[in-house]
Amino acid sequence: MSEIYDFYNNGAEIGRLERGLGIVEFHRTKEILARYIDGGKVIYDIGGGIGVYAAWLAKKGNEVHLFELAENAVEYAKANMMQDCRFVAEIGNALKVNRPDESADVVLLMGPQYHLRDRGERLQSLREAFRVLKKGGLLVAAGISKFSSMTWALSVYGEKNDFIDDPVFFNMIKGEMSSGDHIRPKEYPKFIAEAYFTTSEEMKSEIVEAGFVVEKAIAVEGCIWFTPHLTEKWEDEASRERLLEIVRITETEPEMMGMSPHFLVMARK
Repeated sequence: MSEIYDFYNNGAEIGRLERGLGIVEFHRTKEILARYIDGGKVIYDIGGGIGVYAAWLAKKGNEVHLFELAENAVEYAKANMMQDCRFVAEIGNALKVNRPDESADVVLLMGPQYHLRDRGERLQSLREAFRVLKKGGLLVAAGISKFSSMTWALSVYGEKNDFIDDPVFFNMIKGEMSSGDHIRPKEYPKFIAEAYFTTSEEMKSEIVEAGFVVEKAIAVEGCIWFTPHLTEKWEDEASRERLLEIVRITETEPEMMGMSPHFLVMARK
């Protein structure tokens, strides 16, 4: 876990959702969560990083508890994310959550499931979420598509870079597509730390095994992320709305799910 800890403890999440494709991810994730969560809920944001979503949910009138493995991320959340809201932020582990049984209305696992490469640990994380959720409570689990690195590399192939032609990068994406294991090459130190990339169907299967009833999987960025001049189009209100309409229409299509870098699985206890 040291690579993962170092990655987030060194500030990987600071500003990520304010630039590039992160802007789309943040917008869409909030849009999806708002369909399920209003105010007055007890929410455990497990693996919640620097508290971007915790702050947003706290401002909506929820009691939010942020648990994060990386100490510096917790300190950043306390120092920078509570100017106009309050939430609990503490060091914690998805495999053992320091809260009583059936004490949360909502559990967010929007990081742990794709950083636990061991299937047994992924199931343990889900069972901890099941334990702390009230009956009927909502689980939101995020996954990264096993095709995400490959589709990104193809989208810029011959335009901005030729990563596909690099044997090191090519071996990395072959591993992701075949086993789901993302092993960051030493040649690419800024890539996301070691992770487990998956499919929505596999994630749903693990969530069911942990005792949940799955409602649906929802693509986050969907198929719009590779739009040429995405930043320019996103800044134009009319163009942005058309792009969002496309992803909303296709967000639950199984055939499109693997095209989305991130997806959310919604489930109930």
